Formats: sequence, structure tokens, C-alpha cells
Amino acid sequence: MKKELFTTALTFIAIIAVNAGLKPGDKAIAFSLKNVDETTVSLSDYSDQKGVILVFTCNPCPFAKAYEKRIIQLDQKYASQGYPVVAINPNNAEISPEDTFENMKVRAEEKQYPFPYLKDETQEIYKAYGATRTPHIFLLENKGGKFKIAYIGAIDDNAMDAAAVTQRYLEAAIGALISGDTPNPNTTKAIGCVIKAKE
Repeated sequence: MKKELFTTALTFIAIIAVNAGLKPGDKAIAFSLKNVDETTVSLSDYSDQKGVILVFTCNPCPFAKAYEKRIIQLDQKYASQGYPVVAINPNNAEISPEDTFENMKVRAEEKQYPFPYLKDETQEIYKAYGATRTPHIFLLENKGGKFKIAYIGAIDDNAMDAAAVTQRYLEAAIGALISGDTPNPNTTKAIGCVIKAKE
């Protein structure tokens, strides 16, 4: 009997793990986080936009670095069309010292980020969204003043070589929204470094 209860409990935990985080169609989680310019940036600040390209990223991850220029280009291309980038660093700085707030400031200045770079200090936001990698994309769509998840996953199909990309998943998803359609696919596998969480 005890063994059966234990097995049932493990199954329940596994189900929760699989279902953790948001899915396309879900309501986006609100946030108010500190930006590298010392201001507080909230999701509600973007209520006049068509959507938001929310990217969980960090300083040291090779995948995050490889995508950095592309993320800047995405903001340059789509912010004027109503889809600005908002970057969030979810890593615990005790585990990943390169991801301290001060180092985030340095990185944003060096690379001249045209978008906010926020610190998820409590790590509550990335967990609520279900982000697991850096980078991990959550494309939000503004539906009558309420943000919904439209697409989750990777930016494209080649993390390390921008010139070899054949599938631009995020751009296709944004294009679908602009056309009034539903992104297809609306999920892909995020490729990157595991988010550094404090146990």
C-alpha cells in the first residue's frame, strides 16, 4: 500500500513538472523588475503595444552571447511595429557571478542594448513563465489590454551560426500575429544554458 501511494505521489509530481509554466494561449504573468538604468519596468508599461518579445537571457552563456546581436536586431526591426524586446536575466548571481546586477549594467552598456535588461532577483518570474534556458523566448500578444502567450521557444534553428539559419521561428510567429493569424508552430524547443537557480 505504501509503495502504491509513493508511486502515485511520484506520478503526481511528474505531472506537475510537465505542466509547470505557461503555454500558448495562457495569460502572461505580470512583472515589475529593476532595469539596468535603475528604473523599474513593468509589463503594464507596454499596454499601448501590440505585444512584447520577452526573452530570458544572461551574460555568460555561449548561446545567449551567440544570440545577442540577433536579439538587438529583433528589437530594431519589430519595436517600431509594436513588438519591442524586453530582456530578463533570471540567473542567481551567487551561482553565476557574471550575472550580478553590476555586470548586467556593464554588458548592456558594452553592447548598447536598445531594450530594457531586467533582473529577476527573486527568480519568481522565470519560474512562473516556465523558462528553462538562456535564451528562452515568450512572445506576448496584447489582446484588448491583456497580454496572452502567443509563442514559446527558440529564436531560430541555428544558435551558433546566424548565417546558417533556415527557420526563423520567432519572426514567423510575429509575422503571423501582424497578419491576424495564429503562430504555427506556437512552440519550439529552446536551446541554451540551463537557468542557474538557487536551491
